[in-house]
Amino acid sequence: MGAPRFDHLLHLTTATGLWEHALLTAPRTEHGMCVDDVARALVVVVRTPDPSPALLALARTSLAFLLDAQGEDGRMHNRRHADGRWLDAQSDGDHWGRALWAFGTAVAHSPDAAVVAGARLGAARAVRARCEHPRAMAYAALGAVELLRRAPDDAAAHRVLHDARLALPLSAGPGARWPWPYERLTYANAVLPEAMIAIGAALHDGDLRHAGLVLLGWLEDEQTVDGHLSVVPAAGRAPGDPRPAFDQQPIEVVALAEAARTAWSATRDRRWRDLLARCVAWFEGDNDARVPLRDAATGGCCDGLERRSVNRNQGAESTLAWLATEQLALALDRELGPVGRR
Repeated sequence: MGAPRFDHLLHLTTATGLWEHALLTAPRTEHGMCVDDVARALVVVVRTPDPSPALLALARTSLAFLLDAQGEDGRMHNRRHADGRWLDAQSDGDHWGRALWAFGTAVAHSPDAAVVAGARLGAARAVRARCEHPRAMAYAALGAVELLRRAPDDAAAHRVLHDARLALPLSAGPGARWPWPYERLTYANAVLPEAMIAIGAALHDGDLRHAGLVLLGWLEDEQTVDGHLSVVPAAGRAPGDPRPAFDQQPIEVVALAEAARTAWSATRDRRWRDLLARCVAWFEGDNDARVPLRDAATGGCCDGLERRSVNRNQGAESTLAWLATEQLALALDRELGPVGRR
């Protein structure tokens, strides 16, 4: 696995943002842009070692997009028309949590002083908001943890962590047949145990950290068949649902990859390194359909895994899911030597 290719991501990029959808590889401009994807882009770009001038420009573009979406109370627009109009009211949903994650990551990792300064401004506003949805609070907590890397005494970031700890649902316990705290697995599931691990580590809450690790382990087992990942389909999964099921989404795999990297950092347990390797392998073809989703030549990624093929549209969410997973694995390679491929 060589250096990530950003050709397709840059193909989806404009001077103001990032097109959300594509028809095959062509941007579908009629569907506009969204904070969710632009926040993901900022996370990936600022974590890239030695970014090219094009990626540095994309970081500034992404930051400007997020700041423009934001109100003084920290809440965010999400959807933007191709002509630049915001299409929804500012709110505090998942997109707000992802934006705070992106601001915090930029503060912690960007080599560009202007991006760091702008991200600090965005973070200072974002930490004023709160959301009733646990996933949004989980993403916000990940952003707060990143802020604390640079400012360990940041009181507002600490408050986000404490509030997120209260908002995260409790699992039914490791002995339960279905320990997941909801009746169904839905989307980006692994961000919940990841946030538990990250908050537990940051607040020295060993019980929360352990509960997150146990829940992530169960989630990995629930989504593994014959040694490869078989992730929750777009429609979700309840106890007893048949497996495998399709349309499987790259967002599920990148959520596992991010959580695996956080779990590895917290424990140095080889299990999480192996999980990250399986996430990479899913994109490369070790999946239920035995077909690759990533485009090695461009860095693009197909939008979903079907029973015998893929959805060949390469939208922003899926492309960023592959790039982030590849990035996490390469970072671990640099730290420890090759992750190993299954």
